[in-house]
Amino acid sequence: MRYPYLLLVLMLAACNTVEELDIEVYETSAAGNQLTALTEFSEAGEATEIKLKPDESFQTITGFGGSFTESSAYLLNKLGAENRAKVLEAYFGESGAKYSLTRTHMNSCDFSVSNYSYAPVEGDVKLDSFSIEEDRDDIIPMIKEAMAVSKDGFKILSSPWTAPPWMKDNKDWRGGKLLPEYYETWALFFSKYLEAYKAEGIDIWGFTVENEPLGNDSNWESMHFTPAEMTQFVQQYLGPKLEADGHDVNILGYDQNREHLKEWVDEMYKDEASSKYYDGTAIHWYASTFEVFPDELQYAHEKAPNKYLIQSEACVDAQVPVWQDDQWYWSKEATDWGWDWAPEDQKHMHPKYVPVYRYARDIIGCLNNWVDGWIDWNMVLDRQGGPNWFKNWCVAPVIVDPDADEVYFTPLYYTLSHFSRYIRPGAKRIGYEHTDEDLLVTAAQNPDGSLAVILLNQGSEEKQISLSLGEKVKNISIDAQAIQTIIVPNQ
Repeated sequence: MRYPYLLLVLMLAACNTVEELDIEVYETSAAGNQLTALTEFSEAGEATEIKLKPDESFQTITGFGGSFTESSAYLLNKLGAENRAKVLEAYFGESGAKYSLTRTHMNSCDFSVSNYSYAPVEGDVKLDSFSIEEDRDDIIPMIKEAMAVSKDGFKILSSPWTAPPWMKDNKDWRGGKLLPEYYETWALFFSKYLEAYKAEGIDIWGFTVENEPLGNDSNWESMHFTPAEMTQFVQQYLGPKLEADGHDVNILGYDQNREHLKEWVDEMYKDEASSKYYDGTAIHWYASTFEVFPDELQYAHEKAPNKYLIQSEACVDAQVPVWQDDQWYWSKEATDWGWDWAPEDQKHMHPKYVPVYRYARDIIGCLNNWVDGWIDWNMVLDRQGGPNWFKNWCVAPVIVDPDADEVYFTPLYYTLSHFSRYIRPGAKRIGYEHTDEDLLVTAAQNPDGSLAVILLNQGSEEKQISLSLGEKVKNISIDAQAIQTIIVPNQ
């Protein structure tokens, strides 16, 4: 009688055996991991359960990346050939972040070496003098080298900070409005820019109509639009001109902070006519160092569910970079513009923050609220946080010392890579359930069927994770102060 009993025990044991989920884990942490592949995990403590639900799908991902600014390109020109190649490989190569969505500026911006326009000749309404010569020494070579390194390619979003001063009511680089009599000329400017870059072998995927149309207190290049004015320009001038000239390009409206999203998308998508030429909305993160504005993002998606919602600019602003000190980027010491200059009733939105947390928290929050693309600002800056003609110092993921020909990959570089390298264009954000609200989570299914799960542990202690997909389970851990990407190969 012992043998049937033993057989029953073995059968029950077999039924209770849980099949292990096959995964790869990469971690960046305050303890020193830098996209480090992990194969061994702690088992102490109660596990947070994360259940992946790939049958629940949301937005399609456009991409992740950073910006080609004149400042970044100028600095790359000053590096030795080896370090220049190292930076471009790190951002665009197969061994690096594999950036897939980028941005650049039309005419100059604050992160330019000087003020310039492609159409400097006053009164040249036909833009016979139009030339992108200013970009030939720096931005264009940087883009071309990135294209040569990138296996899958990347999209480029171009943004003007201002029209030439002669087209504006205040005749200045800063502030003011585009004069109505130049609406047609300014639309032609966009068309000529597309043609000029195409002649260089560079295709532009999209435009934002105006960087920060609400202005920047006239500190550097800017030009103001109301929602109605921008929509009029797009509906009656820019859209028809690009269409008439045969350009297949995306037009994104707004392009500033999220707290004003509702009033902008209400105007942009008011009716079929106003919506026709808008392909989406662009946003920035500078309204707060911690708030994602989920209600505004949800509202924008619901207003135009089939159009792009892209985070087009973010950085650690109003801050001189900290050189070769990784711990600073994991410490609550960074401040932003609002720390000093926000009105008193808004200062609570701008406390000191941890740079790595701010990036990871914002990207996860954006993805979980329908944003489909996320673009960082300058790819490369120097130890001062420039060059910047206005001395508006900021931090970039990669800091360089061109005089010493040295490169510092900050923890922000690795943080961005967790998303850009592992969530590929065409991925679909998927659903999940988890039991620990302090652990931030997002997940996506890539076009090849693999799943990418991003975790952010902002706590001072490691956490145990029980990750499940269907009946398969894998128990792992995430370090204290860490961001982690888990790849589940196509099952």
